Amino acid sequence: MEKTERISIYVDGGNFYHLVIKKLNIRENEFDFSAFVNLLVDGRVVGENCKRFYKGSVREKEGDAQSKKLMSEQTKLFTTLKKEGWDIKTSKLRTRIEELVIDNRVVDYQRLNSLGIEKIQAERMREKGIDVKIATDLIVGAIDDKYDTAILVSSDSDLVPAIDWVRNRTKKKIEYIGFSIQDIEDANKSTKPLMMMFGKTDTQRVFSEIDMGKLIKQIPPTLFGQ
Repeated sequence: MEKTERISIYVDGGNFYHLVIKKLNIRENEFDFSAFVNLLVDGRVVGENCKRFYKGSVREKEGDAQSKKLMSEQTKLFTTLKKEGWDIKTSKLRTRIEELVIDNRVVDYQRLNSLGIEKIQAERMREKGIDVKIATDLIVGAIDDKYDTAILVSSDSDLVPAIDWVRNRTKKKIEYIGFSIQDIEDANKSTKPLMMMFGKTDTQRVFSEIDMGKLIKQIPPTLFGQ
């Protein structure tokens, strides 16, 4: 009797947000992750505790309405994912002040320069340690024989060493999931698969905005929205 292929799914939530969710112009809670799993698995078997979602955790700042809203949305997302059997792995979001020089890369830079504005500072949130968590789980999952194939939903090149280790030291396979989504406002910002992954993984699948658009939840109109 042919052995059923066992699957583990590793989703880099931050990476997925920027490559897919943001491009579809939706919120994470409007995306059907359960249907996404069905698309990824394609009739195979997901092992126990083998759906993992990695994301930097949002913290509420006192007096900051936006951070409160983001935290509420993330809590709702994590609650939904846990009910669907996902193992949530989080890391702290680090705040970093970045300085941007106002030059010809900036729209209307000449007017800003004429006002004496030569540089600005912006606060950015960065995830720390997500790639390490995914890499560790890929390796430990292979060693503990949790899967035959790991489905990797991430285009982070920092994961390549872990992918190489799994493929070269075990009989496990890595399946890369990439995306091709057009940015209608700026083609240079369109989502494209990481070509490096094509030579580093056993199987590759690339989904378009049409594929992902089918997974947007059909939210019924509220009484106030009708």
